[in-house]
Amino acid sequence: MVNIVWILLILIGLVVAAFNGKIEVVTQAALDNAKYAVELCFGLIGVYALWLGLIKVAQEAGLVTKVSQKMQGIMRFLFNDIPAKHPAMGAITMNIIANMLGLGNAATPLGIKAMKELQELNPQKDRATNAMCMFLVINTSSVQLIPATVIALRSTAGSSNPTEIIGTTFIATVCSTAAGIIAAKIFQRYY
Repeated sequence: MVNIVWILLILIGLVVAAFNGKIEVVTQAALDNAKYAVELCFGLIGVYALWLGLIKVAQEAGLVTKVSQKMQGIMRFLFNDIPAKHPAMGAITMNIIANMLGLGNAATPLGIKAMKELQELNPQKDRATNAMCMFLVINTSSVQLIPATVIALRSTAGSSNPTEIIGTTFIATVCSTAAGIIAAKIFQRYY
């Protein structure tokens, strides 16, 4: 369905440009933005390589395990129906850490792994469990300590102070995550 929407948008744009005699402007804009997209991707590759490398080093050094142990109290509160040593807890913790560092795209494979692990615990395979819903809420709202992707985008776009959004992003994501957790906990009582 999304493909159809995009195709329609492109076709409508081309028809309007042809009707107004501006087809060369559309062509030039497409080429300029393609060049910008490649430059943007290279800028993001560096940021992702840095943070993914740091996460891998932290994993190998045992830091992720220690952070997981420190987060165990809150994780037990949020995910009380998951056994303590189940692999889902590790995948969820890694996803939360990656999201906190602003690595949404890098957190996606960890989120998929967490959902697969949660599905193994699911007695009704055609319905989401409370843990799945809570994870989805936390993954979607994700508290961000360092919004690395947004900082990289702002830096690539030429911002004079790309890190100025850290404070407001942190406050906004804490509020959205708290609201989501409260709503999920309330709805869990009725399920």
